Amino acid sequence: MLEFNVDKITIPLKQHVGGPCQPIVNVGDHVKRGQLVATPNGLGANIHTSLSGVVESVDEMNIVVKLDKEQSDDYVKLEPTDDHLQRIKDAGIVGVGGAGFPTGIKLSAQIPGGYVIANAAECEPVLGHNVRYMEEHPEELVRGLKYILKLTGAKEGYIAIKTKYRKALLALGKACKNEPNISIKILPNMYPAGDERVIVRETLGVILKPGQLPLEANAIISNVETIKRIVEAIELDKPLIDKDITVGGRVHNPDIFMNVPIGLPISVFIEKAGGYINPHGEIVRGGPFTGRPAKEDEPINKTTGGLLVAMPYPQEREKVGILICECGAQEERLRQIADGMGAEVVSVQMCKRMKPDKNGRLRCELPGICPGQAEKVLTMKKDGAKAVIAGTCQDWTNTVTGVAPRLGVKVYHSTDHVLRATDHHLYRSYKSLELHNNK
Repeated sequence: MLEFNVDKITIPLKQHVGGPCQPIVNVGDHVKRGQLVATPNGLGANIHTSLSGVVESVDEMNIVVKLDKEQSDDYVKLEPTDDHLQRIKDAGIVGVGGAGFPTGIKLSAQIPGGYVIANAAECEPVLGHNVRYMEEHPEELVRGLKYILKLTGAKEGYIAIKTKYRKALLALGKACKNEPNISIKILPNMYPAGDERVIVRETLGVILKPGQLPLEANAIISNVETIKRIVEAIELDKPLIDKDITVGGRVHNPDIFMNVPIGLPISVFIEKAGGYINPHGEIVRGGPFTGRPAKEDEPINKTTGGLLVAMPYPQEREKVGILICECGAQEERLRQIADGMGAEVVSVQMCKRMKPDKNGRLRCELPGICPGQAEKVLTMKKDGAKAVIAGTCQDWTNTVTGVAPRLGVKVYHSTDHVLRATDHHLYRSYKSLELHNNK
C-alpha cells in the first residue's frame, strides 16, 4: 500500500451521478478497509471505506475516519454471489473515467447482437494511468470485456484506442489473439476521441444525435479502469475502494499512482510527486480540458483521474470574449479562468455546433469536428473583446486560431495554463499538434 502521513480520510457521500448516499455508520464506530459505510438513497452506488479506523464525524456530504496507526492491503470481501451484475452493484462501481454513472445500472441493459466497447482513448492530454494499466495487464482488460459481453448479451467486444499508444496496442493485440469476439478498433489521435459519441462514430460508423446514448447504436461503452474494477469485484470480491491517478504539471517528480485509497487528501499525492515547483498555479482535478480547480485538503474520489498542478495564469487585464463548447470548458470554468487572468468578460459565445438535445441541454452536434468560428470571433470583437478564451476541442485550431489573430484579437485556450506546466504542446497549430499526437 502507498505510504502516507495523514491521520484521517474523508469519504464523500456523493461520488456518482445521483444524490448523496445514506450513511449506515455512526460516530465512534470502528470500520475496516472495504466495509460498506453508505448506501444509495435513489440513484447512486454503495460506498465503502478504503482504510481502517474510527468514524470521527458524519454529515450529509462526508464521513470522516480517524485512521488506525496500522493499515493493511486486506479488505472486507463482498458477500458471496454468483450473480455478476449484483456483485458489480454491491461493489459500488461507477464510471471512474469521470462520468460517475452507476455501472450496475448501465450493464443491466440487454443488447443481443450488440457491441461492448472499452474506452481506451486516455482522452485527456497528460493523463497516463489507463495506458499504464493496458501495458501491464492487457489480459485482465480482455477478461473484463468477456464478463460484460456475457452480462449484456452483446456479440462483440471492441477496445477503442489511439495508435500513439504503441506499447499498449502491442500488448492488447497479443491478449486478443485467441479471442474471436474481441478486437481492437483505432481512434484518431485527437481530443475528444474518448467522447462516447466519437467512439460510436469511429468504431461503428453511427452518428448519434445530441442527447442520444450509445444504447441507441446497440452499444455499451465502459472506461478501461471501470472494467478493471469490475474484474476485481468478480474475481477478488473487492469493492471499489482504490483509484488509479496521474499526478503531473508543476511538481518535481510527475508520476502515475496505481491503486491508491479513495479518500486520501490531494496533498498526499503532491508530496509523493516531490512537491511543488515554483511558481505554480491551481491544482486541476481531472484533465486539462474538463478538469476543475481543487484544494490540497480535498479527498480523491471514485472519479478522480488526474491531479495536475498548473502554471500561474497570465495576467492579461483586458476585455475578453469566451467561446463555450461541450467538448471542453463550459461557461463557469471559462469565467474562472478569466477571473484568474484579471480579465473582464464582455462577450459570451457558443460554438456553432452547440444545439439543444431533447431535454433542452446544449450539446455538440459532432464532437471533435469543429466548424468555422469566424462569425463568433467577429461578434466578440464587436462586443469589445481584445482577446478570446476558448474552451473548444482540439479541432478549434482550424477555426479560432486561423481568424482571431488576423483581427488583432489575442487567443487563449482553457488548457493553456495546465499544458504550459508539462511538455505537451499548446493547442494552436494543427499541423504541429498532429505531429505531437503521433509521437
